[in-house]
Amino acid sequence: MSQIEKVKENNSVEIELFKISGELATSPEYNKMLEHINKNMPLVRRDSENFYKSASQFKNVTLDVTELTTMGSLKHVLAVLDRTRMALEESYVSLKRKQIELKQKTLQHDNLEEGYEKELLWVDIVEINTQMGNIENSIKGALRKASFFSTQYDALMQKLGKEEITEEDYEVNEARHHVMTAMKQALIAARTRGGMIDEGNHIYLFDMGINGAVAQAEIIAYLQMEEEMLIKGEIPTHEMTINWLEACADKFAKCGTDFAELRGFIPLDKKSLIKEASNEND
Repeated sequence: MSQIEKVKENNSVEIELFKISGELATSPEYNKMLEHINKNMPLVRRDSENFYKSASQFKNVTLDVTELTTMGSLKHVLAVLDRTRMALEESYVSLKRKQIELKQKTLQHDNLEEGYEKELLWVDIVEINTQMGNIENSIKGALRKASFFSTQYDALMQKLGKEEITEEDYEVNEARHHVMTAMKQALIAARTRGGMIDEGNHIYLFDMGINGAVAQAEIIAYLQMEEEMLIKGEIPTHEMTINWLEACADKFAKCGTDFAELRGFIPLDKKSLIKEASNEND
């Protein structure tokens, strides 16, 4: 049996690492600590697998993906999936490289006579095994993340009622996305400023062609409605706020396009979109 097979048979590098650590510990106190750690480590490794990902599913769909429109959320989800795909591809290459290095080091180790060079090769083997275990844990977490966001992709596409989205779909949605984002930020700022929109969000609204006084009136009216509900003992809901933001998008969505055209721009150039370009080539 080769040395690497022995390592696998003994449940890995972990035991070898604790053996090395044990050699470094000279006092009874440290030996007791190592015994305690070694006893719990299999359980720790088992339970840690639940957390080999960047965030919880709850955090992903509440605090990470915060876009208010379905199309905006879909864009975010697709970006996450693309980054995760690239990370998985890179991890796969790294893992294959480590596997080859492990075979190479193991063969060299088994063919050497006892001595320092063989001992150093053994340390290399332990290190590679450790690195492979860490890469495998990252891959498992990334696969779960990709699976979760694939589910979100399906759900968002179903909500949009589409089997395919186009670049034009995305471009057309951007007006609603920015109106809702600006009004959301303005509303949040107003709650802490006696109902008044802050300067930064006034600039955001201006750049989209939305009159600041009109937006301010919308926010004051909404906050007054909430206040009246609270006086009556009723509770304003988050859904109510989203519906108000949707109504703001209906009212202001065209303002940005009009302002861009006023300055001489063409807000939507269809010949520069993927579908249009491919159709022209056909």
